[in-house]
Amino acid sequence: MSRPQDELAEEGEEVFRNLTEVKKSQIVMPCHANHRQELSVGQLLKWMDSTACLSAERHAGCPCVTASVDDIHFEHTIGVGQVVNIKAKVNRSFNTSMEVGIVVNCEDLFSDSHWRVCQAFATFVTQRTTGGKVQLRPLVPSTQAEQVEHSLAAERRRMRLVHADIMKDLLTNRAFQQVDVQETEKAVPAERTQVESVELVLPPHANHQVNTFGGQIMAWMENVATIAASRLCNAHPTLRSIDMFHFRGPSQVGDRLVLKAIVNNAFKNSMEVGVCAEAYQGEEPLRHINSAFMIFEEGRRRYQEAIARKKIRLDRKYIISCKQTEVPLSVPWDLSNQVYLSYNNVSALKMLATRNNWVLNSEKNKVSLYTLEQKQVLSFKIEFEADVSAERAFMVLSDLGKRVEWDPNYERCELIRRVDDDDFLYRVVTPSICRGGVSCSSSANQGGMVQDFILLASRRPPCDSGDPYVIALRSVTLPTHPPTEGYNRGEVLCAGFSIMEVSNTVSKISYFNQASPEVLPYISTDIAGLSSSFYSTFCTCSTFLQDNRDNPNLKDQPPSHILNSTLL
Repeated sequence: MSRPQDELAEEGEEVFRNLTEVKKSQIVMPCHANHRQELSVGQLLKWMDSTACLSAERHAGCPCVTASVDDIHFEHTIGVGQVVNIKAKVNRSFNTSMEVGIVVNCEDLFSDSHWRVCQAFATFVTQRTTGGKVQLRPLVPSTQAEQVEHSLAAERRRMRLVHADIMKDLLTNRAFQQVDVQETEKAVPAERTQVESVELVLPPHANHQVNTFGGQIMAWMENVATIAASRLCNAHPTLRSIDMFHFRGPSQVGDRLVLKAIVNNAFKNSMEVGVCAEAYQGEEPLRHINSAFMIFEEGRRRYQEAIARKKIRLDRKYIISCKQTEVPLSVPWDLSNQVYLSYNNVSALKMLATRNNWVLNSEKNKVSLYTLEQKQVLSFKIEFEADVSAERAFMVLSDLGKRVEWDPNYERCELIRRVDDDDFLYRVVTPSICRGGVSCSSSANQGGMVQDFILLASRRPPCDSGDPYVIALRSVTLPTHPPTEGYNRGEVLCAGFSIMEVSNTVSKISYFNQASPEVLPYISTDIAGLSSSFYSTFCTCSTFLQDNRDNPNLKDQPPSHILNSTLL
């Protein structure tokens, strides 16, 4: 393991070190490499898993095992003689599980260059030798980066829980049930790529609790998957990514591990290989340990699932893995990518809220306006306290249709679709803005065009005490609601509310907006100090919240019909 950062610091210099952080540095030797003199991905997975396990056990104070690993995208290969630097730390602990973030970098000792290889998120669960579950202590983030990861860990957990449902929904879609007969007639039979191999689990393959290392199982799976892929392309392919997978049960020393792999589908420049790991001892029946993908006996089903997984894989990589500045403003919305758009929506707002370099621009009667300039993007935050509980403020502000009653910048708000209990699609119409940031009357035709926005609203209650209530907004596109004549279609990068509990009857409300060109005119005069319209708007908001804090008619959900509502 590499030396702790605080040991490398000069005497008297304070360097923060996360107590769960574990580092591993390993030079790549020929025994770690494949025929191309590149580090075997299976070996890398073993190192990643062992490093992450040590981090999880450092926080839990007891043995831990790998439960699941999210998508891994390998950006670069690593050659013999280069150094692999792995860093793992716990991002967040839940009741009996925790998320561990893993970052892998490569170092060339001769050129002194460094580059990112991959990033992964693994879930570990506690394991007691005496039986029963260990209640994990909460993890308190100490830096801005840790606060962001701590907050996003809850969103990633939400995605893992619905992953199987997304696959089921896609497979019921007719587009994935239609297989091109001509294409399948020309295809190579999948059975030609089938591989089966048996491994005996020995003590070096297991941890101190005699459970097989998850990384070792992944390495064996990678081996048979590579053979299957090689049989199809008659070459040595390079592994580029691994989809999210879950360990279904444990494996111990003495197990015979049966690994089966088959090519599910070949695309233009890639192929998908499904791998299954099963274990047995003696004459006992096979136990399912892990599947990299859902594997079924019927070839057509496997073909359809491969297409569905590719759709999910591209959605996750396109929407989630990109940096916020790289994500297009209005991503097309559909049910198959809804979960990932919702994740991106909430995570973007949480990341914006955790920035610590906000500058106070103006303040009036405890309503404060802050600004943040970063990479030519101007964001603003309006903060105030309201005499209403945080939960009630969340319920009232979640109903975007009610915003027309306190925000003059909302002329109309139409509910397009209620996706689920936490996500909604709206069409919002805002007044035109003339010179100087003043609202124009559209009927007077004074040089401004009325704007409309198609917004995805995602709301989240706190995951733990101390977490805020979140209502996030971002633009999406819908084929059923194209831009219409007479309206200028605007874009919202990132906006929404973060609501913190101050006491049982008082909440601190922060409104954020990453100002796009269409949004900036509504706030430009306030930022320039030429007006204080933000003050009157959010004073009205505070009054509206107080008036509705005891309103029994306003339930914890947006209404199913608001002004010309149109269901998809």
